[in-house]
Amino acid sequence: MEKGEVRLSERNKAMIRESWERLGKDKLPHGTVMFTRLFELDPALLQLFQYNTSSSSPQECLSSPEFTEHINKVMQVIDTAVTHLDELDSLNEYLAGLGRRHQAVGVKTNSFTMVGESFLYMLECGLQTAYTSEIRDAWVQLYSLVVEAMSRGWSSNGGSNSK
Repeated sequence: MEKGEVRLSERNKAMIRESWERLGKDKLPHGTVMFTRLFELDPALLQLFQYNTSSSSPQECLSSPEFTEHINKVMQVIDTAVTHLDELDSLNEYLAGLGRRHQAVGVKTNSFTMVGESFLYMLECGLQTAYTSEIRDAWVQLYSLVVEAMSRGWSSNGGSNSK
């Protein structure tokens, strides 16, 4: 992340690691909750995930093998960020590349906000009573750092409009 930017406290890192671990090894069901919520918040995003078939509903899309692979990739990105909490700087190029790829397929930066809201919803559902405002705030801070790096990549790929 950039020089002089806010860093995660050791307490926040511990809360992020513990809450992520609490979700268990199989993150696919949690990712499915996240994307179900994303399509509820912004149904237009479904058109970005047509693959080789015309998925007419979110459920068709969510159950396709291609989308299952996408969910697994997204959960792996989160896992990578959690694994590298002590050296987030090392993820700058990786996250910028991810931002460039998202820009290339038509994702707008304002969608990152919806993804964040969907991610927090997934955490709340998965952690249930263990989900606290403190845990939420720690994840918001991490997600903000990830989005900042992805947005730099998005912009460097010719993206100039967040709408």
